[in-house]
Amino acid sequence: MRRCYLDYNATAPLRAEARTAMIAAMDQVGNPSSVHAEGRAAKAIVEKARGQIATAFGADGADIVFTSGATEAAALACAGRGLQGADVEHDAVAAWIQPDHLVRADGTVEITEPESSVLQMANSETGIVQSLPKGLAVTDATQAFGKLPVAFNWLGADMALISAHKIGGPKGVGAVVLRRGLDLPAQIKGGGQEMGRRAGTENVVAIAGFGAAAERAAQDLADGVWQRVAEIRNILETALETRLKEIIFIGRDVERLPNTSCLAVPGWKGETQVMQMDLSGFAVSAGSACSSGKVKASRVLRAMGYEDDVAACAIRLSLGPTTTESDVLEFADVWLKKYDTFRARAA
Repeated sequence: MRRCYLDYNATAPLRAEARTAMIAAMDQVGNPSSVHAEGRAAKAIVEKARGQIATAFGADGADIVFTSGATEAAALACAGRGLQGADVEHDAVAAWIQPDHLVRADGTVEITEPESSVLQMANSETGIVQSLPKGLAVTDATQAFGKLPVAFNWLGADMALISAHKIGGPKGVGAVVLRRGLDLPAQIKGGGQEMGRRAGTENVVAIAGFGAAAERAAQDLADGVWQRVAEIRNILETALETRLKEIIFIGRDVERLPNTSCLAVPGWKGETQVMQMDLSGFAVSAGSACSSGKVKASRVLRAMGYEDDVAACAIRLSLGPTTTESDVLEFADVWLKKYDTFRARAA
């Protein structure tokens, strides 16, 4: 059976550039904290990647602290700070904040005290893009980085969270990007790595892949790759709504990520759809990857005011640069047939 991968927001396939950089880094024996030639060579790999990421993220002059992923980055940036946020934040961020901010029906968030608030750039489930206020304490840029033109230095935020595997880098490496000179106490203590903010020998191989993926992702943006992905996403949604009027597209009336479509038909459980489409050769998800497998209504959609007949029945399709028009039209065909079967059984 031919497989069609439509779950880029969970993880993107490893880019060839990242694989090449990682293989080359594997041959470097030195510890980047050592002062001898081998150590300096390993350190050079880490610093090259730091520069590639800074350029791609518009963060020249900022500090980039490597972590084991965006989850650790969220803990490093948010733990113990008494920050506020909204119920649309990813679980990795929601674990450290008070969900006090209002979520409007369109999925956007109202921020009144940015200096003590966290606000994501874009939601992993719905793709909804937020308007960030100046002076924000932390922004989760994990989904926006590489898909939207973003420059950290223009945001006016203290810190941002990013992750390699969302942009075609390896899993298990991320970073906190922060204004230079900002105090950020270490959560993992020991050695003085990462400017004293995150102890532990750097994962040189993964960091090399992160840097290469960031450089390629920036080139994709410049080349208009994600504009073409948005066109294919729109073809998918038109194909579905033309044949099924009761379908609901979450966040369609506001700015979304160019690759994301969150859709629901009341009564047809999202987890059931995911399993049926998987058996038919399509990889999609119900909610973020971190909450997949938990049969419950989406916390994000509930925060937007949707009842469980929608919040538990949504699936997310997230496309990538390799997704074709024939891929999404084939998906639409199969999904609509599965829906017809569901409706017949429910009658």
